[in-house]
Amino acid sequence: MSEPKVINHYFYDEAAYDYHDGGYVPLEEPKTPGKPLNIPEILKPDQETATDMYYTIVAQTGEVQLMPGEKTKTWGYNAPLLGKTVVFKKGKTIHLHLVNHLPEVTTFHWHGLAIPGPIEDGGCHAPVYPGESRDVAFKIDQPAAFVWLHAHPCPSTAEQVWHGLAAGAIVQDDHESSLPLPRNYGVDDIPVILQDRRFHENNQWNYREDYDPDGVAGPTPMINGTINPYFDVTTQKVRLRFLDGANRREFRLHFSDDLEFTQIAGDLSLLPHPVKMTKLLITCAERQEIIVDFGKYKPGDVVTLYSDDVPLLRFRIHEFQPDTTVLPETLFETPDPAVDKDLPVHHVTLDGMDEAVAMNGKKFKMDRIDYKMPMGKVQLWDICNTNPAPGMIHPYHMHGTAFKVVSRNGHAPYPNELGLKDTVAINPGEHVVIKVWFHVSGVFMYHCHIIEHEDGGMMAQLQVIDPANPDKKYHLMNHMTLMKAFAEERHVPMDQLWLGGMDSYKKMGEEM
Repeated sequence: MSEPKVINHYFYDEAAYDYHDGGYVPLEEPKTPGKPLNIPEILKPDQETATDMYYTIVAQTGEVQLMPGEKTKTWGYNAPLLGKTVVFKKGKTIHLHLVNHLPEVTTFHWHGLAIPGPIEDGGCHAPVYPGESRDVAFKIDQPAAFVWLHAHPCPSTAEQVWHGLAAGAIVQDDHESSLPLPRNYGVDDIPVILQDRRFHENNQWNYREDYDPDGVAGPTPMINGTINPYFDVTTQKVRLRFLDGANRREFRLHFSDDLEFTQIAGDLSLLPHPVKMTKLLITCAERQEIIVDFGKYKPGDVVTLYSDDVPLLRFRIHEFQPDTTVLPETLFETPDPAVDKDLPVHHVTLDGMDEAVAMNGKKFKMDRIDYKMPMGKVQLWDICNTNPAPGMIHPYHMHGTAFKVVSRNGHAPYPNELGLKDTVAINPGEHVVIKVWFHVSGVFMYHCHIIEHEDGGMMAQLQVIDPANPDKKYHLMNHMTLMKAFAEERHVPMDQLWLGGMDSYKKMGEEM
């Protein structure tokens, strides 16, 4: 059955939506006065040449006036909360000076960048300890996209993201720049980082009190680090770059009046063709870019973005010039390399819920390689969510590469996932086949991006072998190295250390 010209449903199995979960925390409309949407500043390079870009990225503590009363203690990148937006230009070599001004160990993971691992990628094997720094360099060789930076120290990834360590980054290329798309950052090109929080005494966040092994959630929507935001619309068309930066929550997005919008991009590329929609579901770590045309509204009108029936962001309409720009029917040609016949289909299972989460029946070990794959080869991976219905939707993510979604239970992918992706949401009982290839070598993680699930062990590790250096060895840390660092930095003995993911291993009788 072909899709309607305007898609008016969310694609996924309603029985698996997060609001059916016993631990679900419903969103509530904030009662606080509206505030202008925070638009993260663009981070200025320390230096830029024709071939190279240099940045200093600082993980820091801060305080932000999120609610009336006391300021909330937060963490961020070059900012008190979330971070400044980093720009990467295709073809340039990026030099990063990564600085940790936090009270504990962290890492700097570039979610969506196809760069070597495990150090440049910034997963759990690339720690930066308090007061210390790390320098990395890599070349950008991928299409234009909205990617992001977040902390990834096992098993405290979820808690550090909850503190605020999540920031957007934009990859630019000549092809995207040649298209008639909004790209005046902060005016008609807006990052929209979707999160949620619970405010405790004195407006503080309390991760341990809110902890749920199936994902921490709060009732208050937080958009770009703003509570109850509005955006002043001064152009007829606005590009919204959505990132679901929540630990657990799915967002089912729609506008007041069922306003139609056009999706133009997903995680790691433009879509082949624009997709007209009135409803969009985005799961943890996914990015979806849309263009909204406010042409039928007049100054003084307000258009509201909702998740389910809860307002997230109000668009206040001002005067604007008419915009008759027409999107091309073709935006991008998604790479589709032939599968290597000598590589069998690789099967991955996302297993369990709560503390019982695992991947292929095993919990993650930092010093274990679960699979090896040759660089430059193309392989089909069959990813199965083994939760019985109704179960949970698991967002599956791979480091270090972009993949192509081939099929869902033998049927065509959804129309808005035909570009390159790094995260794909999978219904309970569903098999999603993806086409995987790497053009960089190293050690990379793949996991569920409900962040408490990855901390709890629904994660595995892949080594991509460079045929020019097949015997290269990697030093892989173990969990205990990082946990000892956390205990020392928190000034507690090991037997009193609490990190959310540790519970999932302990309660299943496993060592980390």
